[in-house]
Amino acid sequence: MMVINKHRSASVSIVSLCILGLTACSDNTSIKAIRVDGSSTVYPITEAVAEEFLNATGGQLPVTVGVSGTGGGFKKFCRGETDISDASRPISNEERKLCAENGIKYIELPVALDALTVVVNSKNDWVDAISVEQLKTIWEPAAQGKITRWNKVDPAWPDAPLHLYGPGPDSGTFDYFTDAIVGEEDASRGDYTASEDDNVLVQGISRDNYALGYFGYAYYDENRDALKALAIDTGQGKPVLPSIQTARSGAYQPLARPMFIYIANQSAARQAVARFVRFYLNPDHAHALVKEAGYVPLPDSAYRGAQQKFEMRKTGTAFTEGTQIGVSIEEMLKEERVK
Repeated sequence: MMVINKHRSASVSIVSLCILGLTACSDNTSIKAIRVDGSSTVYPITEAVAEEFLNATGGQLPVTVGVSGTGGGFKKFCRGETDISDASRPISNEERKLCAENGIKYIELPVALDALTVVVNSKNDWVDAISVEQLKTIWEPAAQGKITRWNKVDPAWPDAPLHLYGPGPDSGTFDYFTDAIVGEEDASRGDYTASEDDNVLVQGISRDNYALGYFGYAYYDENRDALKALAIDTGQGKPVLPSIQTARSGAYQPLARPMFIYIANQSAARQAVARFVRFYLNPDHAHALVKEAGYVPLPDSAYRGAQQKFEMRKTGTAFTEGTQIGVSIEEMLKEERVK
């Protein structure tokens, strides 16, 4: 029996004490909720932080955490609809322009590393590892309507239907995967089951013996009984399985990636938002909560650097482009020091 991700899969999670009557939670509440939206991959971390923050503040500072995907979250953020945007990739050039057009300045803060995971059904007994080239064969646009059976990828695999599951185009995971595997961001076949909710993908793959899909490591980690992770073969050594250890060491390539939160500079001036961000970046909280969510914590120095960046209200992005492949912790910190 599959265990769905323990983190709530609703489109918006209201982390408050409404049901206990300790905080007013209607639209007319005198306490303005801290509004977060964006990546389904970063969502479990932010939700866990929001719950701990709720406890630490006696339920007086409500936080709403939505899941619109990285791209969908940035659209809301750059229109001024949210205070914080969860992102599984750096902000894109198009999104920067949208924010600039609406006068939204932002503070970019790295919070964790992820090992983007390729999975099959747990009953799949014919594949344990897959090469980057095979993944490209499966997911590139030219595969649409053609690569529809397992043996079309590898003749040693069964003559059986290949059912694909993955994030939709508003997802930062989609952006990263297509860039890393296909070689061009957003270049993907369209004939697959797509969802911005990773729990939907987990359910689909767990019920389909011929399925293959991809999403953030945490969703695999909490559903190991129903899913099997595939080791990635880059052709430069033994295939490497996704794990916290291989993501931290840099061995899991090209699918290890940094994750971020973006704070609207105007929102950072609000005391409640500032308190939440400081709580989020506290290494004592971050290490435990990032691990609890199934991801890789950053070194203490990274969280301290992010704290300093926030206190200085240092706006803009440290990345010259949007998605960047194979960024290690050390490289990420170097990038963060550039601006």
